[in-house]
Parts: sequence; C-alpha cells; structure tokens
Amino acid sequence: MAHIYVTGHRNPDTDSIASAIGYAELKARLDPANEYEPVRLGELNAQTRWVLDRSGAAPPELLPHIFLRVRDVMQTTFPAANEAEPIREVGLTMAREDRDLIPVVNDDGRLAGVMTERALARRYVRESRDPTSLADAAARVSAIVEVLEGELVTGDDLQVAGRVWVFAMDVRAKTRIDQGDVVVVGNRPNAMRLALERGASLLVLSNGVRPPEEIVGLAEGKGASVVVSPLDSYVTSRMITLSAGCRALMDPQPLTARPDDLLSDVAEQVKEVDYRAAVAVEPGTHRPVGLVTRSDLVSPAPRQVILVDHAEQAQSVPGVEEAEIVEILDHHHIGSIETRIPVRATFDPVGSTATLVIERFRQAGMEPSPPTATLLLGAMLSDTVILNSPTTTERDRAAVDYLERVLALDAREFGREMFQAGSDVSATPAHDLVTRDAKEYHAGGQRTLAVAQVETVGPALRDRTPELLQELESERTAHGHQLYALMVTDILAKGTKLLVAGDPAPVERAFGHAADDGVVDLPGVMSRKKQVVPPLLAAV
Repeated sequence: MAHIYVTGHRNPDTDSIASAIGYAELKARLDPANEYEPVRLGELNAQTRWVLDRSGAAPPELLPHIFLRVRDVMQTTFPAANEAEPIREVGLTMAREDRDLIPVVNDDGRLAGVMTERALARRYVRESRDPTSLADAAARVSAIVEVLEGELVTGDDLQVAGRVWVFAMDVRAKTRIDQGDVVVVGNRPNAMRLALERGASLLVLSNGVRPPEEIVGLAEGKGASVVVSPLDSYVTSRMITLSAGCRALMDPQPLTARPDDLLSDVAEQVKEVDYRAAVAVEPGTHRPVGLVTRSDLVSPAPRQVILVDHAEQAQSVPGVEEAEIVEILDHHHIGSIETRIPVRATFDPVGSTATLVIERFRQAGMEPSPPTATLLLGAMLSDTVILNSPTTTERDRAAVDYLERVLALDAREFGREMFQAGSDVSATPAHDLVTRDAKEYHAGGQRTLAVAQVETVGPALRDRTPELLQELESERTAHGHQLYALMVTDILAKGTKLLVAGDPAPVERAFGHAADDGVVDLPGVMSRKKQVVPPLLAAV
C-alpha cells in the first residue's frame, strides 16, 4: 500500500486545506488499495480554523518536508536479541535470517548495542591462536548446559569467567588451571580429580560420560559444578565459549537514527561504519523500530504527493523536486513544477480548487461526507468572495447550489458568517498579515515577486498602513524579491488597497498609475489570481 500525501500550498488558505481534505477523501474511496493523507504546509488562518470547527473536521497534520526519511526505507521486521542471550543463539539467528547485524536490547527493550558478523569472525580468529577464555565474556552454567544440550549433574548456577581447558594431556603434566576455569575431559577419572583439585569451577564431561560418585562428592566439597555434554571434547570446548551473553561481543555504541531523520543525513554515516547499517530507534524509549542497511539506500522509492491548489515549486512542500508527483489539481496558471514522469495534471479556470473536487465527487457518483462538504463549501465561498469575485464561474455557482441542497443551509449566510469570523485582523501582527497567505511568482530570470492577500470587512487595517509597508519592505529585502505587495481586500466595499514595497515601475505599468505613498487604490479588484498577478507579471 502506497502512502500518498495530498497537499495544498504553503501559507494555506481555506481552499488549499479543504481541497486537500476533500480530494484525499475521494481518492481513498476510489483507490482503497492505497492510503491518501491530507496534510498542510503551514499554520491555519482564522477563517480556515472557523470552517474546520464549523464542519467538525480535524485539521490536517503539518508536513514539514517531503524529503526521504529513515522511516521511508527502513526494514520494520527484523530479529533482535537480549543482551543475556548466548552468542551461539544469536549467531544461529543471524545465519537463519541471513543477517549481517542484529540489534541487542536490554530487559527494558532499549537498544544496548548490535551484534555483527564481523565481531563473531574476529572472536573466532582470535581464539584460533590464543587460549580459549571466558574472561571477557562470562557465562552462567545454565547457559552452558543449554548450548551443549547437556545435563547439570551437581553444583550451582555459577558464573564462570576463566579459561577453557581440554584436559587431554598426561594427568602428571604441569598445568595452569586456576580458580574459575572450565575443564573439559573425557572418561578419565584421574584427570577429573586433578582438575577439581587444582581449582576448576566447572568440570564438563564430554561424550556423555557419567562422573563417578567420588568425583561428584569432590566437586560438591569444593563448590564446583559438573556438567555432562553429549558432544566430543573439541566441539564441547568451542560451544562453551559461545555460551556467553552476546553483550560481551556487541558494539555498545552502534550507529542510530530516528525514524524522521532525513535519509540523506544518515546515508553518509551508514557508509562509514564497518557494518554498513544504522538502527532506527523510537524517540524517548530508545527501542529499535527499524534497520537501515546499505542495500536500503540503493535507489529508494521517493515519497508520493498530490498537489492541489498550486503548481509553483516555491509554493509547494520543501523537497517536492525529489518526490514523485502523482497528480496536480489546480485552478491557477501552470507553474514551475517539474515532474519526472507523465502525470495527470488539471489546470481548470474556475473560482476555486474545491469546485473541481466537488465536480469529481459527482462524476464518480459519490457524495462527500458532511464535514468535507462543509469544508468545500467554505472554500468555494472564500475563494470567490461569496460568488462576487470576477473569477467566479457558472460551475462554481452550480457547485455551491449543490452543496446548499446537500447540507440544507443558506450558502450566502454561511459565507457572511465565515468572513466575519475571519476578518478581525486588528490585533494580528504585521508579519503574519504579510506572510501567511503570500505567494511567490517567477517573473523570468532570477526575478521574483510576492503577493499576499488579507480579506477584511470594512477598513479594518487603514490605520496600520505604515506598519504594514515597513514589514513588506523587510520581507522583500530578506527574500530578494523585486516586488512585494499586500492586497487588503474589503469584501463589503468590493475593492482592494494594494500596499507595495519595491520597484514601483511595474505597478504603474500594470494599473495605469503610481502608488501613492506605497498604496494603490483598486476599486472592484478582488482576485489576486485574475486581477493582480497577471498584470504585474506582464509588467515586471
């Protein structure tokens, strides 16, 4: 099942949010084999919050970017071992699962380290030259019995940490057996006795040999344990060293990552560690939830996204150039988005993207859920300014009439309530007013301009013009725009005051007169898309 994000533009307005929610709902019904998630790219404005509250719909989650993350490529099914689990059992698991690495956890499930084939191989090579020892990998008697599939004849479940001897030499030979050592011996009572007398903590009898009563008594008197192994002496001695807990061989400081870390940041680190892998851990609990290996980094599938209400890369989700764009549904001009493969793209000149979403519901013979229908109605009324914008088409009116019937309400009254609820911007910081619904446009070469819009009921922002102009100039300078403008649109007066920072020449050419102290009066102008941006782009 593919996970496909449906997103509007940055600085989202009501149409952007409602269209993402509505189109995700429709796509999920038409294509249940995949998962469609509506998301937002910024904070919600007051109007959109009002419509969400009125509809009862949940706000979409914020999508900070669409770059590949660790969770997008990590293996979520993998074996793990407890740090007390015998080395042999972990090694067998690695062989059975064809793994080069296994995470090791403590009793709380937190990541304690990783066991790697490299560590196992190094131990094997080392022990082929040096005396076998448990000094750096102590083992309990019970673990040794389990690995040998043997039997504890007498003694306690001691922890042994000495060297491992195979007593095959003459019993009269001088040995260096010390307290805590393990001695493997066959059917040789004299060798058994000598090993116990010289301080062995554990006596292991190979080939299923049973100890004489005398040996059992001697072991009990010295506090030693006796184990019977069904294996021969050589194999028994090798198995004993594999009985230690895997904590002895694990790397206690493995490379880790969080599931939401950028894959590009983790990839270089994976290439640098000798085992070529990272363990994804859950933030807070530090429990392993995934593995990222070198093979996972080879041509990973990009994240998938559907764009609604925009087609400009500068307005889209960060990382969109690396994502797979599945579809574009928009009512603006064709923007700067580039796709790697052919996609279904709709650029339809209606008043709002929500109108296109409603039309697709009806074409599919489906009706949106009541919360989604309410959202889409609010979006259409918002973008068309209650059907008064020059961008309004008969298709928008037909879609509004349809939703009036579905929701059994008065659309114009609903629109008036919505604008009144979202129009009180008197206390909104100037920075928010000039940036929250700003859209960036490319005007050829390296030239860009930005146009924001805020809708009011009456002259609510007239006294704040100097403050807003100062903030516009600050934003223009910070982002290198040739022009930065704010449309203050009065929905009752059906006109706009255009506040402008930057080169005044395009404004003069576009609207026939210069800005008066940074302000251009545009009676009858209400649409950024149709009445402001096209003449500005033509004049820049």
